[in-house]
Parts: sequence; structure tokens; C-alpha cells
Amino acid sequence: MTAYDFGTSAAIIIATLIMGTILFLPKVASSTWWRATVTPLASIIGSGFLVLGPILLREYGKLAPLVMLALCGVAYLFGNAVRYNIRNYESKEKQLPHYVRLVESASGWMLSFAYIISVAYYINLLGSFSVSLTSFDSQTAARIVSTSVLLFIGFFGYLFGLGKLENLEETAVGMKLSIIAGLLVGMILFAVALFFRGEVVSNPIHAHSMHSLYIAFGLVICVQGFETSRYLGEEYDSETRINSMKWSQWLSTFIYAVYVYLMSVSFVGTEIETKETAIIDVTRSIAIILPYMLVVAAVAAQFSAAVADTAGCGGLVHELSKTKLSMKIGYTIVMLGGLVLTWTANVFHIISYASRAFAIYYALQCAVATLVAWQHEKLHHRVRYCLLYGSLTLLGIIIAILGIPAE
Repeated sequence: MTAYDFGTSAAIIIATLIMGTILFLPKVASSTWWRATVTPLASIIGSGFLVLGPILLREYGKLAPLVMLALCGVAYLFGNAVRYNIRNYESKEKQLPHYVRLVESASGWMLSFAYIISVAYYINLLGSFSVSLTSFDSQTAARIVSTSVLLFIGFFGYLFGLGKLENLEETAVGMKLSIIAGLLVGMILFAVALFFRGEVVSNPIHAHSMHSLYIAFGLVICVQGFETSRYLGEEYDSETRINSMKWSQWLSTFIYAVYVYLMSVSFVGTEIETKETAIIDVTRSIAIILPYMLVVAAVAAQFSAAVADTAGCGGLVHELSKTKLSMKIGYTIVMLGGLVLTWTANVFHIISYASRAFAIYYALQCAVATLVAWQHEKLHHRVRYCLLYGSLTLLGIIIAILGIPAE
């Protein structure tokens, strides 16, 4: 290890420890604002952070940072509709026509379906990263690991419930955010070194067709997660949930923008291999310690996210079926769906499927917001809200139809 590598690794470790110390301070960990914000924030930058940078750089070249901002911007608009529903649908639900409540119920079922795909996505990423630094690095080995984890979560949830496993989420989130802080520090030092050596990379623009737009549509899941604030009503009031969603989207946009920009000036997109663990190969040139830290973050983060979404799906199925289907049945459905996707699709296809499912969910949420606005807003506000949320409903449908895998 050279003096530069040692210095970079030391800076990465120090940044990780400092961020970890801050996040686990009692005042921070017990803060209502932070506890409400960290759940959607962790969902947004969890898995997407691991795969999004290499994909965007490879597909769009120097346009990658702008595409990243566009994805976050679209997500923020969808979030606006969800926030509108928190403030207005929940308070006026009993006064709304039956068909509005039916659309809301449909969005809940769609979210349950999206959770099934997202759990498969999380667990398949976990499988890929867990074998990435071993001599067993293959798709079959990754699928075997993914299958084992899915069976464990499914059977544990069926036999004991997922409460004990969900308690691991806060620790996993703190670990993940701390390692991301270390990664960003390492990338900044790497980019600064390139600048002073006159070796800053200038990637060509790759995006030049509708195909590129369709790939962006297929990446919606990478900025998904803010909607979890909608379903924290038992823990926080509406304004706290609305603010938690805004803060999580602002913070994740900042983190993503810095991350993708640093990648775009540091690495040649055409030299990045097309695989879900590409970030491991990319970060080897920054510091020898980073790949190992990212594997730890990936395994912890994907497991906790999968448990959270499995629990969320089980809870939604139980609630939407009016308690006719137990949460255990929901867990079993997630496990079986995850197993089918694990052995029939690769991670990039699962990302695309999940993006389409969440796009439909967002379209339904925007449709709910449109109908609520039509029912309750004054005329001058009604036209504005209906145009905005109606357009977003159409956009969600278009994304669901046209989104394709980034292969």
C-alpha cells in the first residue's frame, strides 16, 4: 500500500467513524425528526446507491449527473402527490366518494405487489455482493445465497413474526449511511488528486435516442422509498411525516448528485462492466478498503430493507384484506414471489420490474390526489392541482409501460 492509498483509507475510515458516532448519539438517535426521516432516507439511498452510479455513467456519460437530478426531480413531484394525500385524503377519507377510496385501495394492493419485487431486488443484490469478493463469484452462487436468505426471512416471519429482525434496521441504517459518508470522502480525495494531475475524466455523451429515456424510466426504483412516510401514521402525525418525506428527498438528492458527479469526472463510463456489483470494481482504484466496506454495507442494508418491505407487505395484505389474510400469509407470498424472480430474472430485469410496479403505484397515488383535489379544492386551486396530479398520473403510466432494463 502506497502512502497515498494509506492516507485515503485512513480518511475514509475516520469519516465513517465520525458519521457513525454522530448517528448513534442518543440525542440524534432519539430525535423525532431524525427517526421519522431516516426510514424514507434509508429506503431511497439504500440499494439505488450501490447500482445507480455505474449504470448512469455507462449509459449517459457526462450527462449522468443531469439524468440523476431529473430522476430525483420526478420522484419529488410524485412525492408531492403522496404528501398531498397525507394532508388531505387522510383527513377527508370518510367524506370522499366510494370510487376515490377504491383507487386508494388499488394503490395499496399495487404497493404490496411492488414490495414483493423490491424484496427480490434487495435480496438478489445481497447475494451478488456477498459472493463478489470470493472465489465463488457467479450468478448461480449469488442465487443460492439469495434463496437461502429468502427462505430464512419467510420461515422466520411465518413462525415468529418479523419484529425481532426489524429491530436490526436502525443499526443497519446507521452503518450504511456511515459507510456512504466514507465512500464520498474517498471519491472527493480521488477526484481532487486527478484534478491536480490534470487527469480529470471527460466522458462523451452517450444518450442520443428514446432508448436512453426508456432506460431512465426503468431506474425509478433507485429513487423510490419516500412513500414509506405515508405509512408511518401510527408513529407520527401528518406534518411530521410530510416534513420527513421532504427532508429525505432533499438529502438523498444532494447525496446522489455529489456521488454521480464525482463518478462522472473520475471514471470512464465505457470501461465499467455491466454487472450489479460494478461499484466494487470501480472503488478498488480509490482505496483498497472500500470494496470490503461496501460489501458489509450492502449485506446489512439489503437484509434490513428486505425485512422492512416483507413486514410492510404482510401488514398491507392483512389490512387491505380486512384481516381475512394474515400477515404470515403475506410473508409467504413475498418469499415465494422472491424465489420465482431469483431464478427467472437477473438483477437488472428485477430493477426494471420493480420500477414499473412503483410507477403504477405512484400513478394511482397521483390519481387519488387528482380526485381529492377535484372534490375539495376551490376552483382556482382545483384546476392547478388537477392539471399537475393528472399529468403525473399519465407520466407514471408511461414510465410503467416504457421502462426497460439497463443492460
